[in-house]
Amino acid sequence: MTDKIIIKGAREHNLKSIDLELPRNKFIVMTGLSGSGKSSLAFDTIYADGQRRYMESLSSYARMFLGQMEKPDVDSIEGLSPAISIDQKTTSKNPRSTVGTVTEIYDYLRLLYARIGIPHCPVCGREIKQQTVDQIADKLLALEEGTKIQLLAPIARGRKGTYAKELDKARRSGYVRVRIDGIMYDLSEDIKLDKNIKHNIEIIVDRLVIKEGIRSRMTDSIETVTSLSGGLIAVDIIGGEEQLYSLNYACPEHNISIEELNPRMFSFNNPFGACPKCTGLGSFSRIDPDLIVPNKDLSIRQGAIKASGWNTIKDGSIAMMYYTAIAKRYNISLDTPFKDLPKDAVNAFLYGTDERLELHIIDSFGGGVRYSRFEGVINNLQRRYSESSSDYSKKDIEEVMNEISCPECHGHRLKKESLSVTVGGLNIMDFTKMSVAEALDFIEKLELTEREQMIAKGIIKEIRERLGFLKSVGLDYLTLARSSGTLSGGESQRIRLATQIGSSLMGVLYILDEPSIGLHQRDNDKLIATLKRLRDLGNTLIVVEHDDDTMLAADYIVDIGPGAGVNGGEVVFSGTVDKLLKSRKSITGQYLSGKKKIPLPEKRREGNGKFLIVKGAKENNLKNIDVRIPLGEFVCVTGVSGSGKSSLINEIVYKNLAAKLNRA
Repeated sequence: MTDKIIIKGAREHNLKSIDLELPRNKFIVMTGLSGSGKSSLAFDTIYADGQRRYMESLSSYARMFLGQMEKPDVDSIEGLSPAISIDQKTTSKNPRSTVGTVTEIYDYLRLLYARIGIPHCPVCGREIKQQTVDQIADKLLALEEGTKIQLLAPIARGRKGTYAKELDKARRSGYVRVRIDGIMYDLSEDIKLDKNIKHNIEIIVDRLVIKEGIRSRMTDSIETVTSLSGGLIAVDIIGGEEQLYSLNYACPEHNISIEELNPRMFSFNNPFGACPKCTGLGSFSRIDPDLIVPNKDLSIRQGAIKASGWNTIKDGSIAMMYYTAIAKRYNISLDTPFKDLPKDAVNAFLYGTDERLELHIIDSFGGGVRYSRFEGVINNLQRRYSESSSDYSKKDIEEVMNEISCPECHGHRLKKESLSVTVGGLNIMDFTKMSVAEALDFIEKLELTEREQMIAKGIIKEIRERLGFLKSVGLDYLTLARSSGTLSGGESQRIRLATQIGSSLMGVLYILDEPSIGLHQRDNDKLIATLKRLRDLGNTLIVVEHDDDTMLAADYIVDIGPGAGVNGGEVVFSGTVDKLLKSRKSITGQYLSGKKKIPLPEKRREGNGKFLIVKGAKENNLKNIDVRIPLGEFVCVTGVSGSGKSSLINEIVYKNLAAKLNRA
């Protein structure tokens, strides 16, 4: 195989018939002015042709589902490997996508819990074990010799009814005694039970004394008991505590059965595992009254209610018709500040009225009076949101919605049966709520039996490695349960890089689009170390980048230019960093070597003396912070990647200003 990628006659977009040789299995940076043609060469030519060739190697049947890829405008490319692109778009905004699912760690966790998880009763927390007849017999034979026991078949546990048919069937089957609510009865008696009282009924199948040679009779009796009770065995030890055993994953006390453990039980994206109330989302979107009335100092007539369809306060509007009717019904003024309105009037505006209101309709026909109930602004918005098929309408209503935790699963996303299965004392969602560093420490210290180690050895190795990759790129503070939509751009880039390292592919051409975007300088070293690790696995890396640290760390640099658009599209320089620093043609080389600089301004703006004041910001990871931002100045908000910069500006400042200024 050639040790070079040889490109001849690349003319995609503004590229001017470029000829270029790139070394394979090296860390290559493509740089140059914005619009010079870096991405056209890296993505639209090299990556596009690598993908196209890989797809053409597949069968015609497989290609039917992949679509046609156009050949880039290039004469030839030699020495190309299958290509993988890691571009600037952040990870999925889907609420079902988490750090755990994106990195595939959650898939391994599901397998781990399905294979060595210990189920517990969701009600009482008692450990539930699946036992064989032989295992139960072994436990009973371990009792002291001479111990008297009774084997009972529970046919009803805390259930109402007379059970006349069941008792008659037991009598005809040859059984002599039955225990009902702790009292022994002879089946020949006329047993009458109150159908409105909960009963515990156990048929006495056998009476045994623990001694040698009894194993065969005991196993036969246990099998008889389980066939009568559906897998449940009650053992009454005379002079000792009664014991309950089960052949199924079922709590003998509460009769709650858990199906045989399998990975889909632990998936919140699968109906077999997802909480039935929130369908695995862990939360609900609900209309927030504080967002409907953001400024309670305003009156209804001044526009206190800011909600889709209910903020039109002109006379004759439907909203004003209802507002006027409520004001008349509760004897209030629409000019009173919202905060001073009586509670029943506020409830009427937001949640509607039970009684009918007198509505004065104004229309082109002269109007009239109509009587109708009001469903309330909140109920109206909730109904419209669930019924509407328009994305625009839904987005409009989402402006006044907030997330609330699911009352059934308390934000854990899974069914209670799935959450009752533990490994090392933690259920799967408790594990995902730990930080990567804590999860890695937990896995390292996990104590397993010899059998569990044999089963889980390979799974734990994969989990440990992937958690280690996340730690190595500086993401040890993230939790696996964190929604991928809340990640910063820098965090998303590093997660995708860690996932690629975890795949351990060799001989692949990775093409990355400015991976340093969104990264603080502190994290640059970790990013560059990750890129080098990917190269050292035996891959070729082409990185489109402007960052000086990344360029200086590269094995090979290609500078595209000299200008942008029609003035670009040429190879200004290709070679090592040392040669780039000495190049007179390369603008990039002159800035890197310090021959050219961006001068610091001698004078700074003073601003207009006013401030934008934020109090108690708590979005995402912000810890109730207060901020004063001067107006009329060029303000920079900085900090390490994932520290909360975007949460403060995009989620708090922008959204609040957009709401107050009606997106002006």
